[in-house]
Amino acid sequence: MKRSSGVLLHITSLPSRWGVGDLGPSASRFAELLQLGGQSWWQILPLPPVEAHGSPYSARSLFAGNPLLLSPEKLVADGFLAELPPSVADADPRLVNYAEALAFKTQVIESAYRHSYGRVSRGAEFLEFCARNASWLDDFALYEAIREAQGRPWYDWPEEIRRREPSALEIKRSKLGPSIEKTRFGQYLFEKQWSALVMECKERGIQFLGDVPFYVFHDSADIWAHKEFFKVDSYGRPVFVGGVPPDLFSETGQRWGNPVYDWSRLEERGYDWYNEKLSRSLHFAPLVRLDHFRGYVAYWEIPAEEKTAIGGKWVEVPKSFFPDLKSSFPMLPFVAEDLGVITDDVKEAKDDLGIPGMKVLEFAFDGSKDNPYLPENHEENSLVCTGTHDTNTALGWFRDETGTKGKDALSEYLGRPVTERSVCAELIAMAMTSVSGLAVIPMQDILRLGSEARMNNPGKSEGNWRWRALPEEISEGTFRTLHEDTTRGRRC
Repeated sequence: MKRSSGVLLHITSLPSRWGVGDLGPSASRFAELLQLGGQSWWQILPLPPVEAHGSPYSARSLFAGNPLLLSPEKLVADGFLAELPPSVADADPRLVNYAEALAFKTQVIESAYRHSYGRVSRGAEFLEFCARNASWLDDFALYEAIREAQGRPWYDWPEEIRRREPSALEIKRSKLGPSIEKTRFGQYLFEKQWSALVMECKERGIQFLGDVPFYVFHDSADIWAHKEFFKVDSYGRPVFVGGVPPDLFSETGQRWGNPVYDWSRLEERGYDWYNEKLSRSLHFAPLVRLDHFRGYVAYWEIPAEEKTAIGGKWVEVPKSFFPDLKSSFPMLPFVAEDLGVITDDVKEAKDDLGIPGMKVLEFAFDGSKDNPYLPENHEENSLVCTGTHDTNTALGWFRDETGTKGKDALSEYLGRPVTERSVCAELIAMAMTSVSGLAVIPMQDILRLGSEARMNNPGKSEGNWRWRALPEEISEGTFRTLHEDTTRGRRC
């Protein structure tokens, strides 16, 4: 892996006039500043459509793009929208209000549809987009239309629709035609805006590092259209769900609730659907992080009737999966999210693939010299970061989580006192000078923000994914300082 660095900032966390970050002017400005800061990578979270909870890991499709990210400014500039709507009044410019933002962007797409769909739908570009993506777009557009009409998840739909009886689906296609076409149109717009941002970044020497969720959300077009690849019953209800077993952090483990894969059926089909899922993620970004990498070796399977993860068991993924992955993706453009309690077989799988794992500095200072996250234990083929979207910010970690022992271990390691004022700079310098080939710094740590700026707390069911940067924080001064850190680390 070429020595380089980047910044983690999800698109929703950009400042904008519309209540949520998007693919418009602030994204272009951020790309400009990444170049100024000597960065080569922009790490983002998954890009699929989200619900009001905002989680990009619980989406209605892992193949579709998120219309919430559409830029009204670009829609006007490209002729899809007649004029800009009034700006959204932010109750708190630091936080995304997903319910309001979703309602607003839905109206924007409706306006764009009325203004330009008749013209666009006859064009070769739109028709080619629909044909090229038909394998997922047809099902997703129909699912969205039925879901809106029914007002409930697919597993509560009438039996003939739930089971996808051809005659019933044909009736729905006929009845819900405009709604179906509106979804196709929204996906087309997302593709255009995303492709334009990718090209703009590429011209600045910046690439995207994306993310592939391991599990699929139950109420999604993916499971409705491909129930055969998931352990669900004839009614579409999960028979087993995913999670992780009890550990030092949770006596009952974590029960995530997503239906688990039927890996034997995936294997029978040569993993064609799963490979399509990975290919779609690589369409958005040339390098992607494989979330929950240990699940590709063995996953924790919990009977659906269990209320906690205690009653689960480890189930191995077929041994043929990784050879097929190598064959299907010879360049192996993946980063393994190999965090948590990782067993020897998971380490061996990662090393056999030759893909980089992750080194999180917030995990490094427990006083053990054998800690794999300590800089002297890093390897070149790895990604080092101060923290991730699931951890606290560096300042929040230092203030609220390290305790006296951790603070002393960090100060002893550096040979000087570390304070709240200096901890972010120290960890950024440590990441930049690490032997790891790629260093990625969360924007919150570059801005020296505390726990209030945390993106996700896996222990909380509400209030996640909402943090946004303020316009004045995406500044040249901030990125000139980052350029100095990057230069000292020989990453630009």
